[in-house]
Amino acid sequence: MQRIAFKMKLNKNQKETYKKRHDELWPELKTLLKANGVSEYSIFFDEETSILFAFQKVSGEGGSQDLANNEIVKKWWDFMADIMEVNPDNSPVSIPLEEVFYMQ
Repeated sequence: MQRIAFKMKLNKNQKETYKKRHDELWPELKTLLKANGVSEYSIFFDEETSILFAFQKVSGEGGSQDLANNEIVKKWWDFMADIMEVNPDNSPVSIPLEEVFYMQ
């Protein structure tokens, strides 16, 4: 099991919309993530900077960021593109973070 962390940035004043959309996460997207080894996925919000901090526990080599060619993921990215920083293909601008401490 590996732990993956990355950050993204939300557009100003979009926290409630972001939260609502994730509270109503599409069942097919959740199924896809779990089928691809994502067993835990948390996203935290920093009010001061509008930075989203994401954390995943993943079995295997990849996480949600490695599903770029999946149509469900592309549809989700299009759905979220109006409220966060995205790349030209509407994928979230996502910056991997290095783990520097872990306590069990």
